[in-house]
Amino acid sequence: MLLMFPDKETIFAGLESWDWYDFSEMTPIAVTAFGDVFFESSAGIYFLDKVSGDFTVVCKTKSELEAILNTPDGRDHYLMAELVLLAIGRGLVLDEGECYEFKVAPFLNGPIEYDNLQKMDFKISLHITGQLIKQVTNLPPGAKISEIKISDA
Repeated sequence: MLLMFPDKETIFAGLESWDWYDFSEMTPIAVTAFGDVFFESSAGIYFLDKVSGDFTVVCKTKSELEAILNTPDGRDHYLMAELVLLAIGRGLVLDEGECYEFKVAPFLNGPIEYDNLQKMDFKISLHITGQLIKQVTNLPPGAKISEIKISDA
């Protein structure tokens, strides 16, 4: 319920729009209920955070990641566990291949709360979020956004 394990082809298809990061030496190992992706590489375990668009090293090994995710702080930070449990408790339960997505993305000032949640196909969610982050990354703080473009490719 907090993690899912889609096939690598699905993950990499969703990552097409995240082309400013190099995933070539990475192996996806898990996906959160929000569609964030954990990767393993020779340098350690990385986390692609869809809320911020950051791609950071979390730890060195899978066992270290497991230890982190077994703490309340780790579950809240990486898995947004409380929000997932609230959504499930209110009947917003994911089907196979779905993840939670914010109706208004947090990087567009959408709130990180239940009323801003919806379900979406994981691959589509990952792809759209990458496109949106790419479009807004270099805007100055407070910039007004007049148009957003989403492509199928």
